[in-house]
Amino acid sequence: MATRASKRPYQIVIFGASGFTGQFVVEEVARVADGEEYRGQELRWAVAGRSKKKLEEVLEWAAERMGKPQLKSIDILICDINDDPSLAEMCKKASVVLDCVGPYRFFGEPVVKACVENGAHFVDISGEPQFLESMWLKYDRQAADNGVYIVGSSGFDSIPADLGVLFTRNSIQGTLTAVESFLSFKHGPSGVCIHDGTWQSAIHGIADQGNLRKLRRKLALKPLPVVGQKLKRRGPVFYSNEVQQYAVPFPGSDAAVVKRTQRHLYENLQETPVQYAAYVAVGGILSVIQLMFAGFFFVLFTKFSFGRKLLIKYPKFFSFGYFSKEGPTQQQMEESSFSMTFFGEGYSRGLDPQQGKPNVKICTQVSGPEVAYVATPIAMVQAGVTLLKEPESLPKNGGVFTPGAAFSKTKLIERLNKAGIHFTVLSKMDA
Repeated sequence: MATRASKRPYQIVIFGASGFTGQFVVEEVARVADGEEYRGQELRWAVAGRSKKKLEEVLEWAAERMGKPQLKSIDILICDINDDPSLAEMCKKASVVLDCVGPYRFFGEPVVKACVENGAHFVDISGEPQFLESMWLKYDRQAADNGVYIVGSSGFDSIPADLGVLFTRNSIQGTLTAVESFLSFKHGPSGVCIHDGTWQSAIHGIADQGNLRKLRRKLALKPLPVVGQKLKRRGPVFYSNEVQQYAVPFPGSDAAVVKRTQRHLYENLQETPVQYAAYVAVGGILSVIQLMFAGFFFVLFTKFSFGRKLLIKYPKFFSFGYFSKEGPTQQQMEESSFSMTFFGEGYSRGLDPQQGKPNVKICTQVSGPEVAYVATPIAMVQAGVTLLKEPESLPKNGGVFTPGAAFSKTKLIERLNKAGIHFTVLSKMDA
């Protein structure tokens, strides 16, 4: 990897840099490149997409926001998702491609394929289980043969959850057997808003649940062994004494990603698999009623083509203002933050997890800034830098990985802590 990376013009290429999320990834790469060296030299990076004009505008925007006029001279690569030769050319020039073009179910595979075939590592920020798992099915062996690391879900979906479970496991002196996480969001007086690209991914994901089930039957994976007491599943809506709010199962990809990580660690490193359930805190009973009402109509509309078109055309109306084509304002981003709290149980060192009740409880937390356009770029860029700088700590062979599977032996958590996504132990108690 080091030899190949050193010979390529760019260590990092941001594909889709002119998109709404891509522009913030550009800003984050520029920030990180200031303090990072690779093999004794300044980090070399470029932006890529189909419109030179839009890419120039993004570089000008970033240069103005950061007070760095030199960003205007960053190299631009022209390539199109529908032009395979242009994607191949981009991948030949890059050590790591940060792919910001979603929804990934429609636009992700050509980039994965080009990276695998042309020796570039790949990082995305997908929260789409069908895309993530289909890439695992299709490209894992070829990526391994070519020494390429394809690492999906490296944004807010699902680095806090996946690495949060590993952090919790590493913070317990013994064997962690089960974890529940509760996600909470905070926002200021100006409210919260997310760009509608995420909304579209959710619409298509809910509509295509049947194909996801077919894909998982095709994968035909054996159930992981249950170590210790079986984790009890909660209802669709419940009051959580842990966070003192009502909560619902988290609808994103976190649980699926963590399960894949635990499978990898169990099957390849013989590590004890951790049971996991993900929830999101929603507040009081009024919030629950609003959520149930909105969720009913959202699921109903996704079942029909006409309904999906309406949801996509009017995101602000159907999401009660939470999603829009304009995305959040700078003030909304500055006022927003998240915390994900993990409640784990296990057995102290020397005790057999198959005998008796768990005797250790631990509470940890991952917290950080606004999730979509501040925390996600931080996570994505640090994942890319880790691929570059810690090849010896990655899995022995390439392949298609979750963040936890790829980075469990690296210093990524340390990097994230320094960059603004914080991992902390809140409490630990032996029975």
